[in-house]
Amino acid sequence: MYYFIRGRIVECWIALDMARGAQPVAEPSEFEKQRLANIAERDALLRKLTQEAQQAGLYSKPAPSTLHGQKRPAKRKEPPSKRVKKEDVTPRRVSSRLAGLQADSEVVKQKADEAYEKAKEEERQRRQRVTGDLSFGSSLLIGTDVLLKGVAKPYERTFDEDDIRETGDKDLKALRERMSGLEVWDQWEPNRIKITPERIYTMSFHPAATKPIVFAGDKLGTLGIVDASQTPNTTNVKTEGGEDDDDDDDYDDPDPEITQIKPHTRTISAMHTHPSKPETIYTASYDSSIRATDLTKAVAVEVYGPVDKEDDEPVSGVDMAATDPNVLYFTTLNGAFGKYDTRQDASKAELYRLSEKKIGGFSLNPSAPHYVATASLDRSMRLWDLRKMTKSSPVLVGQHESRLSVSHAAFNSAGQVATTSYDDTIKIHSFGVKGLSSNKAAALESMETWKAGYTLDEEVMKPEVVIRHNNQT
Repeated sequence: MYYFIRGRIVECWIALDMARGAQPVAEPSEFEKQRLANIAERDALLRKLTQEAQQAGLYSKPAPSTLHGQKRPAKRKEPPSKRVKKEDVTPRRVSSRLAGLQADSEVVKQKADEAYEKAKEEERQRRQRVTGDLSFGSSLLIGTDVLLKGVAKPYERTFDEDDIRETGDKDLKALRERMSGLEVWDQWEPNRIKITPERIYTMSFHPAATKPIVFAGDKLGTLGIVDASQTPNTTNVKTEGGEDDDDDDDYDDPDPEITQIKPHTRTISAMHTHPSKPETIYTASYDSSIRATDLTKAVAVEVYGPVDKEDDEPVSGVDMAATDPNVLYFTTLNGAFGKYDTRQDASKAELYRLSEKKIGGFSLNPSAPHYVATASLDRSMRLWDLRKMTKSSPVLVGQHESRLSVSHAAFNSAGQVATTSYDDTIKIHSFGVKGLSSNKAAALESMETWKAGYTLDEEVMKPEVVIRHNNQT
């Protein structure tokens, strides 16, 4: 085809030149003859292959999809949302030359300084915490109908050693098999369960025993809430022809119902729900505040924040003792540990300097809440006794150093502490209680029996178990 067109063009030019009385075109060289011959041979081969393919039916057009002699109706699509052009509200750059300003003039420098200070002030106001109460009345808080119907007791085992002794091995094996058969919630694809708009920094389960309600806090202060017991509300949509055929029906598959509210202006770093107040979730944030969000009233109240609104004390963790619903314990990125009675003024909060670097996470012993485990950027996990702490000299029970930063330390009901570290390990510390220690030392009594000021040596602080795990994700 290409050679044929070129041939016609060449012939036209030859005819035009002849008409003008031009000299005949010189005979092509041997190289040009060979090149044209190769092109002709290639085109002939392509035409032959095309004819053979058409005869074999390889190029026949597919028949339209039909059902009972009729065309299958196209799947119903949602009308595309109308795109609205957003105007740029930021001021446009103006040429100093066109404005008649010299490059090194004082006016130009002054304008640049003013623009920088304005942008800096806007960023400061955006990140500054809000001190008043926040109402989310327009938001639909899902799953809150079950918050007061029964709360699972935290850290309490569902069966103990006596229950195991009373059951036979066969039943125990069946129970373990049942626990091993638990599966991930698969009602929706993971990419459709977007609990928060930004990166998640903390997650928590509500202690309600009737429904698995999940909370997630993200980088910009959004709190997402999802009821993990919901199932897709799939509705059958009939086709335009009105025929009722299973193969011909489309289904409207909505995304899961997710509630998002914004109680903070910066990262939500931790959250906690007290068993005595299941309708309230406490959230700690890098905006230096701790808020209590009432899920039934859809109101977030600030329960703690620095007296001076300009102070920057990012809160990294929050916890409460099960026996006291009025006292908050928290840590900051500045290395401080705080204790605050919510019935008093924020100025009454007690702050202790426990680390020169940030404390990433901490936990109270649920059985002996006067013992606190902290994880710090200085690579250490430390155990403290609140009964022996003073502002000038906190008393340290013991510590263990890892190869890299320790990001979190969490107690369990047995008095053990699990830590995560950037050296990609999970460590279990038993502190020698009931003979559980790395050096097989003599068994110690439980922490509840330790007297104030009790200390542990380095060997006892070593982890009993070290598990390799990718902690970078």
